[in-house]
Amino acid sequence: MKKAKYIVIFLIIFLYSSIVYGENLDLTSSSSILIDSSTGRILYEKNPHIKMPMASTTKIMTALVALEQGNLDDEVIIKKEAVGIEGSSIYLREGEKISLEELLYGLMLRSGNDAAVAIAIHIGGSLENFIELMNHKAKEIGAVNTNFSNPHGLHDDSHYTTAYDLALITREAFKHEVFARIVGAKSYTSNRLENNYYYNKNKTLWEYKGGDGVKTGYTMRSGRCLVSSATRNNHRLIAVSLNARDWFNDNYKLLDYGFTNYKPYLIYDKGQFIHKIDIEKGKKKYLDLVTDSSFTYLLKEDERQRLKLSIEVPDVLVAPIEKGTKIGYIYSFLDGKLINKSDLIAKSSIRKANILERLIEGFKGK
Repeated sequence: MKKAKYIVIFLIIFLYSSIVYGENLDLTSSSSILIDSSTGRILYEKNPHIKMPMASTTKIMTALVALEQGNLDDEVIIKKEAVGIEGSSIYLREGEKISLEELLYGLMLRSGNDAAVAIAIHIGGSLENFIELMNHKAKEIGAVNTNFSNPHGLHDDSHYTTAYDLALITREAFKHEVFARIVGAKSYTSNRLENNYYYNKNKTLWEYKGGDGVKTGYTMRSGRCLVSSATRNNHRLIAVSLNARDWFNDNYKLLDYGFTNYKPYLIYDKGQFIHKIDIEKGKKKYLDLVTDSSFTYLLKEDERQRLKLSIEVPDVLVAPIEKGTKIGYIYSFLDGKLINKSDLIAKSSIRKANILERLIEGFKGK
């Protein structure tokens, strides 16, 4: 490919006005946030970066690490250390054999603290190693104001997160289809002979239209903590409230705000024509560039005016070029802030012209 000066072409430029994260929703929480699960866009926030205890919402990370590091069919033999953990329990017995999948249902529906310890020991080999995995994963996904000291959420002064970080962790967990299946289940019956029926404590599944997750949490020190998710028009929103007296209604207000004020807009579709580029020494003079992926973004109605797209491509290419070759990029901006970057690719292949073909093409051009 011939080296060429890159050009930036502005496709859409609209008027600018400032972003406002919404009116006061009269939330009872100390800290809250609402994000779009698909893109991570923050739709509403209230003190989102305050470090706070999060009780059993901790188990979202426990499940995430287990899904990434383990196998659902793993047979877990319950160790003595996982029996009799204080708080919520699925009443595991020492020596009991149970699948990792069953433990995950017990973890997320019944909020079993014993299930959390059993999972941690099985995956990490020890509690300490598993906690290290939890903290490593948190930093990896950008949850830099989080520190885990246990897999269940019982209070410890060194165990904390933020509403923003917890939203990031939940968004990452939803990338696993099995996580969505587990947290969206209203109940589950395991293969155990006793204590085998788990009823989901998360009322969001029953009370909120489109509700499909995620996790409750409570200790005296943390107060009521809740992560809720709901999906409408194929778009999932994630609401987080920490230390909220009216925890479910707080999250319903957040979700209502998101679904009422933001709608998904297709910015561009996969394979959409974007730009035509000059070709030298090829069987064709021009090459169509198309998008390699689609991009949908939640926007308020008035924000559509503030969207800007630009492309970065060479001003000329030299044949041969294969179909699907990455040629450049398309950038999406909202109020001057980059919100997405996608590849632009060759729509078709262009063969290199031989000397005779180039001579004939040259005569045509005269």
